[in-house]
Amino acid sequence: MTVEAKKRGKVKDVATGMTREQLLAAWRSMLQIRRFEEKAGQLYGMGLIGGFCHLYIGQEAVVVGIQAALEEGDQVITSYRDHGHMLATGMQARGVMAELTGRTTGYSRGKGGSMHMFSKERNFFGGHGIVGAQVSLGTGLAFANHYRGNDRVAVTYFGEGASNQGQVFESFNLAALMKLPCIYVIENNKYGMGTSVERASASRDLSKNAAAWGVPGVQVDGMDVEATWEAAKVAVAWCRAGKGPYLMELKTYRYRGHSMSDPAKYRTREEVQKMRSERDCIEHARQRLEAMGLAEADFKAIDEEVKRVVQEAADFAQASPEPDAAELWTDVLVEG
Repeated sequence: MTVEAKKRGKVKDVATGMTREQLLAAWRSMLQIRRFEEKAGQLYGMGLIGGFCHLYIGQEAVVVGIQAALEEGDQVITSYRDHGHMLATGMQARGVMAELTGRTTGYSRGKGGSMHMFSKERNFFGGHGIVGAQVSLGTGLAFANHYRGNDRVAVTYFGEGASNQGQVFESFNLAALMKLPCIYVIENNKYGMGTSVERASASRDLSKNAAAWGVPGVQVDGMDVEATWEAAKVAVAWCRAGKGPYLMELKTYRYRGHSMSDPAKYRTREEVQKMRSERDCIEHARQRLEAMGLAEADFKAIDEEVKRVVQEAADFAQASPEPDAAELWTDVLVEG
């Protein structure tokens, strides 16, 4: 956490309490997402990934920290910057990469691409390309849990750029009215496409955006996986106890452009480099693990293993067939 953030008093200063095993698992998960996204960027540059491709590099601590607080059966839905969420929920790297490259072995059989793949088995209900649309859908997932009387929690991710959408506030109202078990997560990476949040939102604390409906909110250092995990445990417990929705604003940062076609000229190289050198979530977790006794050889072995998994996923994707033309007519309608 930065000194400036502490002075403002807006980022929740939570005690960290991950065991060495938990933190190591989180570090590995963040590293896998980072290496996967780097490889995806390479494949995009080679023309093997078409359409849009939004990388998650820099924001890994958000989804890894929150996922660590969830239980089997809890649901996740998010926007188009979704590869990290897929991997964090347990979806296999080879299936995700195959989908990115439009192959039949992908999670949506090559027809969903970067923004629209799903996994019913992992309770991942998709990335969604329409800004803010997934918030209403995530509220619907929470309603289904409420209707069925189970104790499942639905986590709905969206960016600060989507936080002022009307359907987001409608969702807050319904969730509060019916006490739905939904955790709303604003991944505030400072820029909605090329527009800084300061230019787009009159609110300087997005965690208070649902206060009008009595929804508790918290602003968290999203570059710290342990702080994210601690805050997520509170939110999960709140929802699982039947107290209604909970809003989390995760202060994070993306190192790459909005998408692969974005040169990111709206910010300076110095700004990005400062975040990389001073606030990187993977490096921060590594330093904590070093203090816990992990050696350089341990980190190197895990990195090599992660690189092997990612390369195998890339090889698998490129070796897989593209969908048959007849697939254009399948999965279009659901017959009642």
